[in-house]
Amino acid sequence: MSGAHKLSPSQWEALAGPLRLCSAAEVAHSLPAAQWLDEALCAERLDALSPVIGSPTRRITASLLGKRLSFLMTGACLYAMSAYDRGLALTLDNALVDARHDGKVWISSLPLRDLGTSTPEPGQREAWRRGLATTLFAGLLQPLWEVFYQVSGVPRRILWENTAVRVYSLYERRLAKHESPEVRERARADLHWLLADASNEVFGLAYNPLAHFDRPPTPIPGSDRSVRVRRTCCFYYRASDPVEYCSTCPLICPRPSQ
Repeated sequence: MSGAHKLSPSQWEALAGPLRLCSAAEVAHSLPAAQWLDEALCAERLDALSPVIGSPTRRITASLLGKRLSFLMTGACLYAMSAYDRGLALTLDNALVDARHDGKVWISSLPLRDLGTSTPEPGQREAWRRGLATTLFAGLLQPLWEVFYQVSGVPRRILWENTAVRVYSLYERRLAKHESPEVRERARADLHWLLADASNEVFGLAYNPLAHFDRPPTPIPGSDRSVRVRRTCCFYYRASDPVEYCSTCPLICPRPSQ
């Protein structure tokens, strides 16, 4: 792959806006993801976050923070890859965990120490893509989800489905509407690879979680909408007052036909 490149102003606007990418220098009191692998520190941070987000237990906090981090970490990385052929360095040392919440909504971002990007060499995009995805999933998210599980007991399946639903949404709701036909086609190919061809090693697991949780949308009775009903519950309803459920929650959505 080629050396570090800066994002263009328009690319930066797309990634820093709704996808919340920022420089680590802009965010105080956030630690590199590598430091969160310390179980005592992780437990302390989760317990401090619980009353802020209205969570009654560390387990629920771990799931909800994991869901937010899944949005931040997969969103900017995979959007840059599919829309711009740019690779952000989502590593344990380069990515910071920002857990800011104002008591009502998340206000956290994706702070990176180094905002330089890589680009694929001619004819090497598949290898470049595989490397980026492996760094993101096996290198960053898998260790984080493992320590979340160890300190809180939140099932690994919940953490990985939190990740999967964010990836589906990014490609099916955001990239599928990109104005460029070339980008839409590249994004379709990238999503197909992630779901059908990415090996277990890309995720650092014995299975591909994006493929495992993938199932067709289910029609909502009395509506013209269809949603991907989750297999697991993220516990969002346990930290909301009044009680609210995610639109894809298996507790309220009809079960998909088998």
